[in-house]
Amino acid sequence: MKNIDKQDIIKRLKQENCSCIIVKDNVAHCFYQRGIRDLYALLNDGSDLMKGAFVADKVVGKGAAALMILGGVSAIHAEVISTEALKLIRNSGIICTFAAEVVHIINRAGTGICPVEQRCLACATAEECLPQIKSFIDKL
Repeated sequence: MKNIDKQDIIKRLKQENCSCIIVKDNVAHCFYQRGIRDLYALLNDGSDLMKGAFVADKVVGKGAAALMILGGVSAIHAEVISTEALKLIRNSGIICTFAAEVVHIINRAGTGICPVEQRCLACATAEECLPQIKSFIDKL
């Protein structure tokens, strides 16, 4: 990513009401669904938008990390990232920056671990996470 400044994208992520911004070929694409829905849809719709892209995301748990890895992103910035997501990303060789690292992503009710994060905890690779994510999405 040469012409678009990553810091400008991160600033835009904070200012706009989007969940993530994916930048490919110097074009920024904003996404608005909560959780992993947009990333899952991109991975499964035949789009190559994530391949080689920079992703700025508000919250990255292990499921989101797995989807980005499988989508072929080249760099990630997370405002909040879980320790397990960070490990998965680092093991994949993807460049990752973040504002805050947390032990786990918390569910929307604030009562426990995010259900996708919980499903993916025992998975060692992004590929192992995918069936867990699909099962979660299928139940929505």
